[in-house]
Amino acid sequence: METTLLQSLKDTILQVIVGNEETVTLLLTALTAGGHVLLEDVPGTGKTLLARTLAKSVSADFGRIQFTPDLLPSDVTGLNYFDAKEQAFRFSPGPVFCNILLADEINRATPKTQSSLLECMAEGQVTIDGVSHSLEAPFLVIATQNPLETLGTFPLPEAQMDRFLMRLSMEALDEGKELEMLRRYQNREPLREISPVCEKESLVALQQKCREVFVHPDLMGYLVQIVQKSRTSDRIESGVSHRGALAFLRAAQAYAMVSGRDYVTPEDLKAVAVPVLAHRILLVGGLTDTRTSRQVIRDLTASVPVPTEDWSRRRL
Repeated sequence: METTLLQSLKDTILQVIVGNEETVTLLLTALTAGGHVLLEDVPGTGKTLLARTLAKSVSADFGRIQFTPDLLPSDVTGLNYFDAKEQAFRFSPGPVFCNILLADEINRATPKTQSSLLECMAEGQVTIDGVSHSLEAPFLVIATQNPLETLGTFPLPEAQMDRFLMRLSMEALDEGKELEMLRRYQNREPLREISPVCEKESLVALQQKCREVFVHPDLMGYLVQIVQKSRTSDRIESGVSHRGALAFLRAAQAYAMVSGRDYVTPEDLKAVAVPVLAHRILLVGGLTDTRTSRQVIRDLTASVPVPTEDWSRRRL
């Protein structure tokens, strides 16, 4: 059932998005794991379209925030206001109260406004004037940003980056794929033609099932070795956090489920290592270059010996 549901979601998204199959797979992996995604790429590559397509493929509440320098935290989370008629304070929910939130150009907001997302991303709730308001599950934040433009932007701090399960980029289209894209959009708008193929209740069940995906003890040790090595590498100043290690595990379980298996393999860990770990490290000298960070994680993962085992076998 889970495999059929995930395949239906993928097929529906690919009716709109040309190419980018691995990016779509990783986005569904994050959705299955219950994590958030940062889509980082230059303008015009389809980041917003991908987020909107996923939202329309699921029968769930969709919210969108266009981040700007003058955006206030209350514009994101909501606020309490005084109702003169009732002579009482009322809570007016912000756009964050939804199931799938598109945080467009998140790095254009000030750090204070960016931090308003920290609690809801980590704990699934918003606290205003000392009162906590729970967000309905499932809750997924898909944030976008342009890595090249720096004027009028505020880089996301490490604490904010650590809240994202994955950092993804759109894949470049070759000549054939770009021609297919032009033909597909020449006389129609594919996004308007798709319909939801999944209920939000099914997503919650999917996320719960994800945690039951089997991880062999030897493979768990392999995961820990990769994380530990990130903290001792002479190329990395600050390694993967404990939250990052848990995110690595959850992403591998979800990737296995998206691939149609109920157990994790070394290939699952390798597939998610870069999108899950690269944005969680700080290179020596304070470098934050995305391309270099990804290569460092690839080298680090390749340097750890892969254990050999029957990964589907449960050890007594």
